[in-house]
Amino acid sequence: MSVIEFAGVRKDYGSRTALETMDLVLPKGAALGLLGPNGAGKTTALRLILGMAHPSAGRVTVQGWDPLDPEARQGLGYLPERLGLPTHMAVEGYIGLHALLAGVPEKSVAAEVDRVIELTGLTGRRSDRIGVLSKGLAQRVGFAQALIGDPKLLLLDEPSSGLDPIGMRQAREWISSAQDRGCTVLISSHLLSEVERLCDRLVVLKEGRVVAQGSIQEVVHEGEDLEDAFVRLINPLAGAGGTQ
Repeated sequence: MSVIEFAGVRKDYGSRTALETMDLVLPKGAALGLLGPNGAGKTTALRLILGMAHPSAGRVTVQGWDPLDPEARQGLGYLPERLGLPTHMAVEGYIGLHALLAGVPEKSVAAEVDRVIELTGLTGRRSDRIGVLSKGLAQRVGFAQALIGDPKLLLLDEPSSGLDPIGMRQAREWISSAQDRGCTVLISSHLLSEVERLCDRLVVLKEGRVVAQGSIQEVVHEGEDLEDAFVRLINPLAGAGGTQ
């Protein structure tokens, strides 16, 4: 069963094509890394999955549904690159609100909030207003709201943003734990090492086009590491000593 599927998807913004003829199938339980330089189309792909943008051509389905259908969002956790958290709310209240929005039964909200606050290391900051938190702590709040309700599908846009090395290691543990429970994961990231550790499938985008996809073994040539493969795919002249 495919959890996310793109079939001939193109997305135009006026005269600019942000995503060009993208085909993608993400099976249940898989972990996909979405790689590409700035402007490659990664955020556009995420917006299409979330129903925040609509394809100019082709079809997107999420958990078998059109992204605009409420069923597509059941059990979906999302960590955006730009959090936009409400600075006036307390950490605990904000996560509790997300628990209700995620469909956690009201009688179970307090226990679920406690669980993700402890998981993400926010126990001592639960009463703090979000506006006084550092960027790294705010990112932990973003993780907490994404992980609330034990999602079946997790979309993470630059998940390590703002985290220190300890936080980055813990974030990998949170994601791995979700994978162990059968969660399907899509990670959009500039950190190749993060994607290599957590993902079993890759899609590499350049200027809105898919230039490679498949397992890491299929994308990375023998003798290469992932960074070498990435440079080769987005800048073919680099291997010949040229520039682009």
